[in-house]
This record gives sequence, C-alpha cells and structure tokens, in this order.
Amino acid sequence: MNYYDTIAPIYDETRWMSEAVAEKVADVMLEVVEANPSTSFLEPGVGTGINVFPLIKRGYLVTGIDVSQNMLNQFRQKFTRIPKNLTLLCMDASTLSFSNGSFDVVLTVHMIHTVSDWKSFLNEIERVLKPKEFYLNAQWIMPSHRMKFDGYFRSILNQYEPLSNQLDIPTIEINVDKFFREKNWKSSYLVAHEWLTTNTVEELLSYYQSRAYGICWQIPDDVYHQVMKDFKKLCIRQYGSLRAELSSNTKFEIWSYTASRRKRTPITHVEF
Repeated sequence: MNYYDTIAPIYDETRWMSEAVAEKVADVMLEVVEANPSTSFLEPGVGTGINVFPLIKRGYLVTGIDVSQNMLNQFRQKFTRIPKNLTLLCMDASTLSFSNGSFDVVLTVHMIHTVSDWKSFLNEIERVLKPKEFYLNAQWIMPSHRMKFDGYFRSILNQYEPLSNQLDIPTIEINVDKFFREKNWKSSYLVAHEWLTTNTVEELLSYYQSRAYGICWQIPDDVYHQVMKDFKKLCIRQYGSLRAELSSNTKFEIWSYTASRRKRTPITHVEF
C-alpha cells in the first residue's frame, strides 16, 4: 500500500483541479500537439484521471497507468462502463511495458519526482513516443493561500523533535528541460489556464485531518492527533474563524517537447 491507495477516495476533492478547468486545459493541449481524431495519448501516473477525462469524452485513444490500483478504481467509477478508447493498467511507471513508438503524446502531470530514476523514465518516454511526436510535462501550481496554509502546518511540525529532523528529506534535482535540450529536442512553455480557487479554513483543516498529502503520512499515528490539535489552534489565531474564506489564483503550466524539426503552428487562444 502506498499513500495514494489510501487517499484515492478523497484525491479529487482535496486538490484544486476541477473538471471545468480540465476541459479548458484539454483544449490547449490538443492545439499544442496538433491533434487529429487518431492521436493517441499515454499518461503515466494517471491517478483518478482528471487530466485526461476530457480527452476520453472527446473520443481520443487514452492509455493510463498508475502504481495505485485504488486510484485507478476511483477513475473507473467516473464511467457507467469503461469506454473502448480507454485502457487502464496498474504498473510502475519506471518501466513502460509498451513497444517502441506506441503513442503520439505522452503526458505527465507533477509525477516525475515519484519515479525511482527520472532519467531512465524520460528515456522510456522517448522510446514509446512515435518519431517527431510530443511529450507534455505539466503541473498545477499550488494556490498561494494553500501554500501559506501548508507553511503553518509545517511550522507546527517543526515544534516536534525529533519529528522535524525526520521530515528533513533530501530532494533530488530534476531538470527535464536540460535533459531534452541535450538531445536537441525543441521545447516551449505556456500557461494553459489560470483560475481562482477558494476554500474555508475549516475545509483545508479537514484535508489535513484526512491526511490527504504525502507529508501527513510521514508523521507517526500517535503524534498526528496532537499535531492536528495544535494546528487547529494556530489556524484560529491566524485566521480568526474556521469559516474564514481564503482565495488566490492558480495556474496549469505545460512544457512541450518534440524531436520534430517541422514548422510549428502558433498557439492562438491560450487563456490567462
């Protein structure tokens, strides 16, 4: 069991990507890759499918893989029956079990840090892509009000010793852009969509109470209850009320990579 297995039922509601936003992002992705009705997509780390759900509804061929069977099951519940243009597989993204040149587009959304060897993973993406097709590396940016809220949570953790030292996990530098530049791939960056998100303090507290984020599972069960009591007190001091509303903008970023030398069609309707 990984923590994604545990949080699968609450994953969508505790993030900040809605189906309406996913539809707008899909419009931009399809333009970037110059999609046609036969364009095929692979998303490693597909999770509950929110990023590719609009593509499936529009009839594109989509393959999604994920190491968490529970996340895939949550995705399946979005359909009365699994459409013929969708394939879901439970597998580790570190090794893509597909033949060379299987897909027109590979999409990853804030997941490369989860694989054991990111360079091998990107080599695998290159292998399963058809010649001159597209790799899209994307992420949703955490809204500033949620980032500040998470900072308060971490300030509580820092009061616990040796817990704070235990959570000081070294990070690995991942430079996807440099990786593909060294292969002479063409790259471009765009903001596919920007939108406002709003939460109450009580709502955000409930997400941490449900342990919806990875850092929450690094805290021993016998300590977590007290951490949350202290965190609730801090929130009341900082925000004045659990019913206080917090709002800020967030955005969906896309880095596009292709080995193609062809002249690209300019993007005409990117939203901000």
